[in-house]
Amino acid sequence: MPDTNMMTFELSARRIDANGSSVSSKETTFVIDTSMTGRPDALNPVELLLAALSACFIKGIERVAGTLGIQYDSVDVALTAHRPLDEARIDDIAYVVTIGTSAGQDKLDLLHKNLIKFGTIFNTVKSGTKLSGEVVSAV
Repeated sequence: MPDTNMMTFELSARRIDANGSSVSSKETTFVIDTSMTGRPDALNPVELLLAALSACFIKGIERVAGTLGIQYDSVDVALTAHRPLDEARIDDIAYVVTIGTSAGQDKLDLLHKNLIKFGTIFNTVKSGTKLSGEVVSAV
C-alpha cells in the first residue's frame, strides 16, 4: 500500500548512443547530453540540475506570489554553478531571480524566504551545496 504522506515522481532514461540519451516522464521526452565530448543541443547533468532548481524557483513564485500580494508579469532565473576540475561535486550555485513587478524589496525578500523554506529542489540541493542569491525586481 502506498504511503499517503509521500508524493511519488517517476522518470525513465535510456541511452540512445555514445552521443546522448533520452529522458521520459509524463507526456514528454527529451534528449540529454551524456556524451563524453559534450553536445550543444542538449543539457548535461549539471545543467539539468540547474534547470530543476530554476523550475523550483519559478513554480514556488507561482504558488506564493498571490498569497503575498505580489503581482508580476515575468520571471527570469540566472544560475551559475562551480565544479572543481579534479573532483566530482558542485561547490556552489549562485542565483538571481528577477521578477517583473512593482512590489517593494521587502515583499521580494519575503518571497525569497518562502522560496528557500518551501522549495523542494532548493532544500535537496542545499544539503550538499552552498547556495546564494537574491530575488530582485526588473522594474
